[in-house]
This record gives sequence, C-alpha cells and structure tokens, in this order.
Amino acid sequence: MKKRIVRHRPEWKLQFADEAERIRAALGESVAAVHHIGSTAIPGIVAKPTIDILVEISELSAADQRAGAMEKIGYRAKGEFGIPQRRYFQKRNRAGASVFHVHVFQSGSPHVKRHLAFRDFLRRFPEKAAAYSRVKIKLADESGLLVDDYQDRKASFVRMMEAEALAWRETTSVPRA
Repeated sequence: MKKRIVRHRPEWKLQFADEAERIRAALGESVAAVHHIGSTAIPGIVAKPTIDILVEISELSAADQRAGAMEKIGYRAKGEFGIPQRRYFQKRNRAGASVFHVHVFQSGSPHVKRHLAFRDFLRRFPEKAAAYSRVKIKLADESGLLVDDYQDRKASFVRMMEAEALAWRETTSVPRA
C-alpha cells in the first residue's frame, strides 16, 4: 500500500490521547510515560496519517509479557523490528493502512532521548519544522503520494536535524511535553 502525506490534522492530538489510554491499560503498571512522537505530533507540518507513540516502560520484558493484551486492542507485535532494545507494535485500520505505530523502550534508553529531543526541537523552532516539511513535500507527487524510498531519502536530513536537536536538548532546560 502506497503511503501519502497530508496536511497536519488537529484531531491527531485527540486520537493520540484516546489511544494512549488504551495502550496504558494494555501494558499495565510498568508504563512510566506515553508520548506522542513523529510528524503527527508537530503542528503545522505534513505527515503520513499514522500516529507514532513512544512508551517508556520500567522493564522491556513487561512489553513482551503484555503483547497479548496489545493484540486484544488491535495491535500486531513485531518484536524489535530493526531497532535493538525496542518492542514495536502496529495497528492497521480495516482498509489495511497503518494508523498507529507504538515504540516501546525501557525508560532511560537513548532512543527515548533522541525521539523526544527531535519532537521538542521541531515544536520549539517552527522554521526547522517547516524545513522538514519541505523535504517531505519534495519526496511526494502532487497528490502527496510518497516515493518508494521515502525513508531512505529523508534519512540524512533527519540525522542532521536529530544531532542538532540533541545538542539543543543538552543546553536547554525545556520540560518534555
């Protein structure tokens, strides 16, 4: 299924909040925090209409033990899925499109730090968010349909922006949202 980018939708914030409650209930008391990440968490930029959710958990093994509960609320467990020390879950709609991606990391993971720094940096600096949006638009046709190697083609920009975000995070005391 080809992916498409769309303009930012205010309802993504509400969809995240609703789904976060279901995830928190499924994963239980080991959940330390649930964060909205990815482009749908950054107002004003284009995004694939898939909400990325980062869950901080006290012990990664708890996510493995509760995978059945995640499946009961519509998720497919995919293990690490290319990122060591992550548990990844995907939920699709009836048409087969991904609607939620859940990335579970143990609290304190460097992956938590980088994802939140990237999100917070783009929220804090709209001009950087706009630059990211322009990169994404260049990788789509007029209707928003993305090129097949979209992730690979935007990776160098994301790495550069992530490094800038991590450096900014080290010098600022902005609370995580």
